[in-house]
Amino acid sequence: MKQPTPLNSANSIIRRRQLLQIGWSGLLACSMDQLAAARQLPRAVSQPRAKSLIIVFCTGAISHHDTLDMKPEAAAEVRGDFSPIATSVAGTQICQHLPGLATLAHKYALVRTLSHKDNNHLMSTHHVLTGHLQPGGFFDKVASRDDWPCYSAGCEFLRPRSDGIPNGVNLPTYLMSAPLTWPGQHAGFLGPKYDPWQIVGDPSRADFRVESLSLIQGLDQTRLDSRRQLLQDLQAGSGPNDEALAAARMVEDQRLAFSMLSAGRLTQAFELQREPDAVRDRYGRHAFGQSLLLARRLVEAGVPIVQANMGPVQNWDSHSAIFQTLRDRLLTPLDRGVSALLHDLDERGLLQETMVIMLGEFGRTPKINGDGGRDHWGPCFTGLFAGAGVQGGKVIGRSDEIGAYPDSTAYSPDDLGATVYSALGIEPHSVVRDRLSRPVHLNQGNVIEPLYSGGDAV
Repeated sequence: MKQPTPLNSANSIIRRRQLLQIGWSGLLACSMDQLAAARQLPRAVSQPRAKSLIIVFCTGAISHHDTLDMKPEAAAEVRGDFSPIATSVAGTQICQHLPGLATLAHKYALVRTLSHKDNNHLMSTHHVLTGHLQPGGFFDKVASRDDWPCYSAGCEFLRPRSDGIPNGVNLPTYLMSAPLTWPGQHAGFLGPKYDPWQIVGDPSRADFRVESLSLIQGLDQTRLDSRRQLLQDLQAGSGPNDEALAAARMVEDQRLAFSMLSAGRLTQAFELQREPDAVRDRYGRHAFGQSLLLARRLVEAGVPIVQANMGPVQNWDSHSAIFQTLRDRLLTPLDRGVSALLHDLDERGLLQETMVIMLGEFGRTPKINGDGGRDHWGPCFTGLFAGAGVQGGKVIGRSDEIGAYPDSTAYSPDDLGATVYSALGIEPHSVVRDRLSRPVHLNQGNVIEPLYSGGDAV
């Protein structure tokens, strides 16, 4: 059987002229029959805990041993170079290079028994960012339209919106390393209409600008309105045939594109210069910090799901010199940015309605290798959860004495997905249709209930 053609990243990143020509959500082809069949299914929606979700994704896999699940009593080849420090929660310690997060431990919960069976970056990324194993997954299987939908796509499909605000935004990098494009970043079999919006560019740069939200030279609001009317006339004159269906799809995409261009609050969200210098400084004038500030502004503008990638693909993949890399390059900006995000959301009254999750695609090996690094490790890793009903100050789950395996209840990426969907008011087990029009459950995990209750906390 012929393998599906991998997604081309150039088709996944919105460009200004494409936006005006075919719409932000229709850059790749998708079967009208497929969409129509999928829409026939019921859309079960539950009571949401959260209006928004911010995923702080440490691509490449952050080491749990050297950050949030330290083992100071273990042998030297396990415990590493860093020391734990006390936090605002008695009995909970984290890395000395995360002092900001240490002072906010009462605002978040740590799940120290996230676990899966894969050590491959691409498949693990797909699993964590979709809550489902990659269909037909194999070593370094790149993104394709057979993949499972990311969280924003699943939410958009089951709870569509038409206000010009995208349901998902991924920034500031697109996860790819030629010739590999990471799966889990798009809508998969649901089709390109539900793809999140990919923003590429460093928000800390003075020249940062999202051109897709700018009108091309010579096109003012009057001409934009004229084009919109022309498209409406086209739609009104179309008949019930295949050509008309294709035209209607184009019109719908154009309508969404026009809505985005006219949505002032979305445009303004990207104007970081509107923020006081003190706020920008609190986050840090670097890509990590300003990406997280932008995530907060997008949530305020009404974007339900924002994924902020902490660096280019595999940025945290420290097979050598891990302690130098973490100390000198990665942990300080991460600590500053995430601490500022939690403080800022809380100060603005947004933390109670915004779930924040920080994690990588897996953990790292208990023993330090011969190059002074740690390798891939799926069986046990840690995630940080905050906001939207999550009980702060909790440690959920316990890893064994060397952080190799869960020593209490393990939680899979499927459970992570169920938790995300449930928090956002989507029934995790909702039925959708795959590319072959077969009914499938969007997610098959279970909500991590100890995040909200007193059980299974150590």
